[in-house]
Amino acid sequence: MGDDRFSRLRIEYGDAPLDRQHLPTDPLLLCREWLALAEQAGVNEPNGMALATVDRDGQPHCRIVLCKGLDARGFAFFTNKQSDKGAQLAANPRTAATFWWPAPRNRQVRITGMIEAAPEAAADAYFASRPRRAQLCSASSPQSRVVADRDEMERRVEALAQQVGAGTVPRPPHWGGYVLVPAAVEFWQGRDGRLHDRFRYVRDGAAWCIERLAP
Repeated sequence: MGDDRFSRLRIEYGDAPLDRQHLPTDPLLLCREWLALAEQAGVNEPNGMALATVDRDGQPHCRIVLCKGLDARGFAFFTNKQSDKGAQLAANPRTAATFWWPAPRNRQVRITGMIEAAPEAAADAYFASRPRRAQLCSASSPQSRVVADRDEMERRVEALAQQVGAGTVPRPPHWGGYVLVPAAVEFWQGRDGRLHDRFRYVRDGAAWCIERLAP
């Protein structure tokens, strides 16, 4: 298979256990705890999650988005709804996401579920909280569309900046939020010898069923 340097890459993960008796009944509580620990450990953008979608032809797509909210409903993120992922989510709201944190321990969280729209008020509040440059870029970008060059994008940003002047950058109607409502959440913690600990929470009505998976 050509260059075999990747096949030689190997580390041991340490042998800190993930025990069933220490798991909370709600997986979102554990995910929030792991996120906080990764942030404290200095992980760069610990809220980055790989979001998977499927287009109308059945072709999977995956990209990193930033989780900007985590509550009892699920995982919130914001984007241009006219982007490729927006079109894919409109056609098929089933999705999956993955977090990966190499510190303080090697951990992974996988989520599967359904996408729902975030409230407009939440989109307004988050857009207003963003740096002005980010507001201008998001509002002026035809995300996922082909553009001639970077100059075209910069001209779009500058045109909007001149249009609004010192005023508020309005949130465009095509920019908003989504919530990934989980049906299953899996927690993986790396252990030496690749005998990892894996636990999956599966929604059972208003409660969650917890099951251990083989690594």
